[in-house]
Amino acid sequence: MMADEKDRARSSAGSARATDPGGGAGRGAEPPSGLNPHIFRAYDVRGKVGSDITPEVFRQVGRAYGTLICRSGGKPRAGREINAGKQIALGQDNRLSSAELTAAFAEGVLAAGVSIVDIGLAPTPILYFATAHWNLDGGANVTGSHNPVTDNGVKMVHAGAVPLTEDEIQDLRRVIEAQDFETGAATVSQRNPKEDYIGAVAERVRVARRLKVVVDAGNAVAALYGPELLRRLGCEVIELYCELDGRFPHHLPDPEVEENMRDLMARVVEVKADLGIAYDGDADRMGLVDDKGRRHEADLILILLARDLLTRHPGAKVVFDVKSSQTLVDAISAAGGVPVMHKTGHSHLKRKMREDGILLGGEVSGHMFFAENYYGVDDALLASAKLIEIAARGSEPLSAQFDAIPHLHATPELKAPCPDAEKFRVVEELARYFKGRYETIDIDGVRVIFPGGWGLVRASNTNPHLTLRFEARTKAQLDEMKRLVFDALARYPFVTLPAEG
Repeated sequence: MMADEKDRARSSAGSARATDPGGGAGRGAEPPSGLNPHIFRAYDVRGKVGSDITPEVFRQVGRAYGTLICRSGGKPRAGREINAGKQIALGQDNRLSSAELTAAFAEGVLAAGVSIVDIGLAPTPILYFATAHWNLDGGANVTGSHNPVTDNGVKMVHAGAVPLTEDEIQDLRRVIEAQDFETGAATVSQRNPKEDYIGAVAERVRVARRLKVVVDAGNAVAALYGPELLRRLGCEVIELYCELDGRFPHHLPDPEVEENMRDLMARVVEVKADLGIAYDGDADRMGLVDDKGRRHEADLILILLARDLLTRHPGAKVVFDVKSSQTLVDAISAAGGVPVMHKTGHSHLKRKMREDGILLGGEVSGHMFFAENYYGVDDALLASAKLIEIAARGSEPLSAQFDAIPHLHATPELKAPCPDAEKFRVVEELARYFKGRYETIDIDGVRVIFPGGWGLVRASNTNPHLTLRFEARTKAQLDEMKRLVFDALARYPFVTLPAEG
């Protein structure tokens, strides 16, 4: 089905649902049988398609989200009529299951009396942009992000692209279980945000000289925006896996995993490009390869963005997650900024930025957050444009800028499978154990300060596993820290220790 045909089919399904919303608040259909509470996660709703995630589940999630938007108070925003009904933006990625799930989600939203501006196939940062730029009451993107092809989910925001809190996501579950829905009439319209978005980025980014850039979209929706955006900024763009294919046949669109970056690394060297950019499945996370074909961790990429920001805002705060390198902490301080360590999770960091007026943030996972003359959201497309601007401004190749950054011995993010029902208990017990022996930071899991480095254990908010990372001055210190943590985890037979990282 062509994109415009798919959009019309989705609109027809939503409009049909709006004319028969299924009764008043508290009188809808029965909750879906076997509703898995674990799909309501810290940042979004996500699970396995066909078991946890079905069209009926998404129909009710959509109606619960529409109900949340209806019950959100506040005065009318600029540009909106006083009596205008609630209206959200709705997009989707190109996974094979996304069209059907998006149509079901739309039916639920419309049944709650919330109108939809359908933006079609779109990366999540474009959904954020459309929501904030068009002064809408909220937005939702149906996407499985970087997860396996068997998964899907939906990311939802309030007006201004403000993320839902963890409590609000749990409220969606409670509304569904109680069938406590709002009801009303609503409409669907279509609008393409591409020109507005590219124009907004072009106002904020100036590329001083033409660079050759390889873009790996992983066959995901970033292909619809990334190459065109960078060409419009003046880059020579070489496309890699930019044909849409929801099966992701070449590699999973997850640049945090180095194996998924191998083809990009080789291609950059082969064509003698200045750099390579990879996006995840919904383009809210990115990976970077320098001119020598080397992949760099996102916390070191954030150093370049922080130094750039601090030239315009001396003394500014930069926020980052608890998994980040000590090198980042030191680099922000050395550049005259204030390093702020915070909980992992894009919604946590975005709220922290809004609360404290922070202009820049980042996560080891590849989320980069921008609030300098922007909306305080994670946007890998904007991040790639800004990094190209930085690279084009310098006389040295990008590799030289990274070579000047001190590199400690560090593992990538390690994952230890652990049941959802057990992972938080394990972290609490390990925190107590290590607090009696070492200095610790417990803002998110436990970051243990060992002699010569640190090790982190935290519960993933999105998947049934523990997240671990280690960093030290020497390889021997790194190995010893890992041994101490792995020995402590070995007491739990249901935890699968990760392969050596």
